[in-house]
Amino acid sequence: MVDETKEITFALSKGRIFDETLPILRLVGMEPIENFTESRKLIIDTRMLNTKIVLIRATDVPTYVKYGAADFGIAGKDVLIEQGADGLYQPLDLGIAKCRMVVAASVEFDYEKAVKLGSRILVATKYPKIARSHFAAKGVHVNIIKLYGSMELAPLVGLSDVIVDLVSTGATLKANNLIEVEDIMPISARLVVNRTALTTKGSLLKPILKSVEDIVSGGSL
Repeated sequence: MVDETKEITFALSKGRIFDETLPILRLVGMEPIENFTESRKLIIDTRMLNTKIVLIRATDVPTYVKYGAADFGIAGKDVLIEQGADGLYQPLDLGIAKCRMVVAASVEFDYEKAVKLGSRILVATKYPKIARSHFAAKGVHVNIIKLYGSMELAPLVGLSDVIVDLVSTGATLKANNLIEVEDIMPISARLVVNRTALTTKGSLLKPILKSVEDIVSGGSL
């Protein structure tokens, strides 16, 4: 029997992940009752009884879920790797918000020469953990310059040799005379779940997770 006194909270971020998650929410019956783009509310009811959506920054989703402020949510693989996903249950790769983590540089930069074993390069990125791990595996030393935006500018003004960033179409790189010089990993959005909620709210939460899994595995999107 479902305990109707309990409430399920789903953490979601605006942007591409939200846009590509909305069809899943509709099929599950969790469509928000208000238009996110028109509302200033951060907590919105859904069409499913006792189920709410909290709208937060993409980088904060794992933290909200881990500490129980949200029972489950959707986070990109890049965020989960960079922040660490200890304590989170990750039952499903949703196969949405797909892109790639890459190394990019100016077309004039000799990347192969720069990353010889034991060399050192300047890397601009908002993913220092991923960047360090990637270059450490190649035996290359790095000086990391943490940036939060306009990553493509760094090599153009001499701030860095290369950047490590997410790429979807590559159009922004091309427009700024940069090229991809190495793929690091494919990225997509993952379902993340609070482990305690699986036990304390299992009667509400598990059917939702099963519905999402059936939709994704059944190719209903």
